[in-house]
Amino acid sequence: MKQFRISFFAIALSLLFIGCKKSETIKKQASDVRNSVKYANGLSIFDYGDYSVVKVSDPWPNANKNYTYVLREKDAKVPDSLASFTTVNVPVKSIIATSTTHIPSLEMLGVENSLIGFPQLNYISSEKVRANIDVKKVREIGQNQSLNTEVIIDLQPDVIIGYGIDNNNPTIDNLEKSGLKVLLNGDWNETTALGKAEWIKLFGALYGLEDKADKIFSDIEKSYNETLALAKSAKTKPTVVAGAMFENKWYLPQGKSWGAELIAQGGGQYMWSDSEGTGSLSLPFETVLEKAKDAEFWIGPGEFTSLTEMQSANAHYAQFKAFQTKNVYSFSSKKGKTGGVIYFELAPNRPDLVLKDIVKILHPELLPNYELFFFEKLN
Repeated sequence: MKQFRISFFAIALSLLFIGCKKSETIKKQASDVRNSVKYANGLSIFDYGDYSVVKVSDPWPNANKNYTYVLREKDAKVPDSLASFTTVNVPVKSIIATSTTHIPSLEMLGVENSLIGFPQLNYISSEKVRANIDVKKVREIGQNQSLNTEVIIDLQPDVIIGYGIDNNNPTIDNLEKSGLKVLLNGDWNETTALGKAEWIKLFGALYGLEDKADKIFSDIEKSYNETLALAKSAKTKPTVVAGAMFENKWYLPQGKSWGAELIAQGGGQYMWSDSEGTGSLSLPFETVLEKAKDAEFWIGPGEFTSLTEMQSANAHYAQFKAFQTKNVYSFSSKKGKTGGVIYFELAPNRPDLVLKDIVKILHPELLPNYELFFFEKLN
C-alpha cells in the first residue's frame, strides 16, 4: 500500500486547484492500479493506497466461484461499489490459519506471534510457532472440515485464513454468519512453483508488510531462476520415477503438476511427464514397473524413510533399478518435533530450495558445496 501514497497525496493536492475534474482524476487513478501478482493464477492484489482489493479465483480444482476481499486501513474511504464484499481492517493483529503452508509466510514476515489458533497443532513443524504452542499461545481448533466454532468465536481473530476443497464448507459459512472474517487461500491449487510461493503477498497485504513480502518473494524468485539457469547446463537428463503404493494403487504426480515441473526444471526426465493433469495419477503396480523399472532415480517414495522399510512393505520395490543402485531420495525423514513433515509445510513457500535439492540429486557436479535441505538419500 505504501508505494501508492505519493501519487495518492499528489492527486489530493491537485484537487484543490482542479475541482471540476475530480471524478475524472479519481477514475484515472483507479485505472492505473495494476495487479501486483506475477505468477499465482488464483490471486490478484490491487493496491489503492489506504485500501486494497484482493481477488481469489480457483481456490480449489474446477471451482466455479471467485472471491473478492477488501483490506481497509483505519479511516480509509472505500467506494460503495465494494460494500458487499468481506472487509478486513488492516493491519491485522491476530489470525487463525488452517494449513501448514500458511505458517512459513507468517514466520518469514516476522508475525508468527499473531497466530492464535490452528487445527491439528501436531502438524506444525516451525520451531518458533511450536514454542508458542508449548506455552498455550496457540489454541487447538479441531480439524479443517469440522472446526470447533465455539473456540474460534471465543478467540475472535481479526481474520481466518481458510481453504476449500470444494464448494461445500458449512463450518466456514457458520463462522461468517457469526460475524468473523474469513479469507480463502488457494496456494495449494497453484500448479507452478513460483505461483505457490507468491501467496506470501496476501499475508504481506494483511499485515501492512507489502514491501517486506515483495522483497522476500523477489529473493526466492531470483534464487529459483538462478538454479533453473544452472540446471540447463547439465549434460545429461536422468530418468525419474516418483511415488509409491497405497492401498493397492501407486500414486505419483501427473505431468503438469508442480512436482513434475520441478523434476523437469531440475534436469530430470520424469517418466510420466506426458500425462496432462495437475494432480496425481493412480496406477496399478504392474503399469509402473513396466514403464519405470529402469528409471535411474526414485524421488519422493511416499512416507518411507529407509530402503528396508520399503522392501518390508512391498518386496517388489527391489525390482526397480533406482532401488538396486540406492538412488532413492525421500523428504519424509525430516520432521518437526511432533512429527509434522517439514517438506509439506515449507516446500511450497521455498521452491528455490526444492529445486536446488533436485539439481543436487540429479546433477551433483553443478552444486558441489550444497547440502540437501528437504530430501535425504535412503539407506
